Amino acid sequence: MKKPTILTYLDQQLTKKITEYDVALDWNTKNHSIEVVFRLFAENSAHEQIDDASGTLSEEEIIEFEDGILLFNPEKSVVDEEDYLAVIPYEGKKGIKQSILDGLVDYLNEVLNEGQSDLLDFLTDEEQEIFELKWSETAFNEAVQNYQTADGDTYIAYPSY
Repeated sequence: MKKPTILTYLDQQLTKKITEYDVALDWNTKNHSIEVVFRLFAENSAHEQIDDASGTLSEEEIIEFEDGILLFNPEKSVVDEEDYLAVIPYEGKKGIKQSILDGLVDYLNEVLNEGQSDLLDFLTDEEQEIFELKWSETAFNEAVQNYQTADGDTYIAYPSY
């Protein structure tokens, strides 16, 4: 059996553990990065005018919110951290520890659950002016620790072209 890569392992874990949300992987071979892209949807039945981060107004019946987490090679990738909910480095061809990927999937599911609730609140609460997902490095690290074992950690390799 072929050894899993970051792409195959993440795809398998996301499919298994995050079933309620639209999640996809985008591998940018030129930038040596993998983006976990996710979307939240909410009904805007009151057709509230909502503007996004770039100032585009929308009164659509269904609001779509998209964000991402970037796995990147600190030695080769060009990254603007402001463009992502979180950025997580990996170690070149060696890849990334399995515990980091497992913790990422678990914590991302929590972030999306809270985010979906917050998005619905945003659409119904006139006091709330901004919607954004919340990422906690502390909570993420705790999720990763849940998968770390005393006998070391398996690395999941970066995919080869």
